[in-house]
Amino acid sequence: MALSRSAGNQVKESVFAWEGKDKTGKTVRGELRAGGEAVVNVTLRRQGIMVTKVKKKVYRSGKKVTDKDITLFTRQLATMMKAGVPLLQSFDIVGKGHANPSVSKLVMDLRADIETGTSLNQAFRKFPLYFDPLFCNLVGAGEQAGILEDLLTRLAIYKEKTIAIKAKIKSALTYPVSILAVAFLVTAVIMIWVVPAFKEVFTSFGANLPAPTLFVMALSEFFVKWWYIIFGGLFASIYFFFRAWQRSLQMQRFMDKLLLRLPVFGEVIRKATIARWTRTLSTMFAAGVPLVESLDSVGGAAGNAVYLDATRKIQTEVSTGTSLTVAMQNADVFPNMVTQMVSIGEESGSLDAMLGKVADFYEDEVDEAVASLSALMEPAIMVILGVLIGGLVVAMYLPIFKLGAVV
Repeated sequence: MALSRSAGNQVKESVFAWEGKDKTGKTVRGELRAGGEAVVNVTLRRQGIMVTKVKKKVYRSGKKVTDKDITLFTRQLATMMKAGVPLLQSFDIVGKGHANPSVSKLVMDLRADIETGTSLNQAFRKFPLYFDPLFCNLVGAGEQAGILEDLLTRLAIYKEKTIAIKAKIKSALTYPVSILAVAFLVTAVIMIWVVPAFKEVFTSFGANLPAPTLFVMALSEFFVKWWYIIFGGLFASIYFFFRAWQRSLQMQRFMDKLLLRLPVFGEVIRKATIARWTRTLSTMFAAGVPLVESLDSVGGAAGNAVYLDATRKIQTEVSTGTSLTVAMQNADVFPNMVTQMVSIGEESGSLDAMLGKVADFYEDEVDEAVASLSALMEPAIMVILGVLIGGLVVAMYLPIFKLGAVV
């Protein structure tokens, strides 16, 4: 039949802005998601609206939608719902007022789905790239319990704290890496351009050069001859290393274990992981999501394969009747203080509050650790740079000093 369509030939829907008059002659406006202008006209005519203008909305391409954008959207939505603004109107305000066109398009697509009768939870699940299962499960729990605005507020707080702790870990790791990268580039410049200039001067001396100078000159010759292999190999190694880290589960497990064992940095990463783990479980449990079901989202939210495996083990034990405290002790990845606080929470019936306090404690610990780490790293890096660059400079000036002593 002419009206039938195969699954592969479904019409792509777009968002249309329309204007018209209702049965009383009042001018009304709105937006509708449909397969074309004709569908918009038919749909609105059935609602008793005489359409005068229909225009397809074209969204400019914008920047990538980030976690920060989703967090801000969650906070804005929660604030407007608490203020009594209707859901669709809240989406209109957020979508049309955002500076990033990509976020505006996402919000208006969500609005169009909700306008057709889709629940908020189901609308979010259509965009898994931006809304993870934890986000969708909490929204679903809020819709069922009739406390959606409270759950959105909890979600916003959870995401804000998660972003803050990730930013602190990144800053702690980025600083030394960037300094070492600059040191490598400076060393390469000295080896490829500066040392050869000194070598030409030294050949006219006609005397034996000191061992450090000969070593640096040999190293310089190697750099000059094979610089493209050194740089190409280094950048290729870094690229393929990170690609393997993203795609290979075994590589992720190996690196996550290695990161936790790093001196100084490992302890900061462990504290940050425990803070995320307890914060996620606290948020899920406070929303009324059953413990076993909550643990589905907790492991992935921790961001570490070691804790993901431990969470799966805990979930299996809890589902067979073991208490959360005992299951966490058996996992052997949590400090004694964490299990003791969880035990108190289980006994007093305030598990979510106790988990929240543990998360607060470890977030403060991460703040202090990052601050002290930054203070310790600065002199250590200065010493490394001083020894590296200073050593090269001294090695190249030794013949000049020797010549001055002879004269």
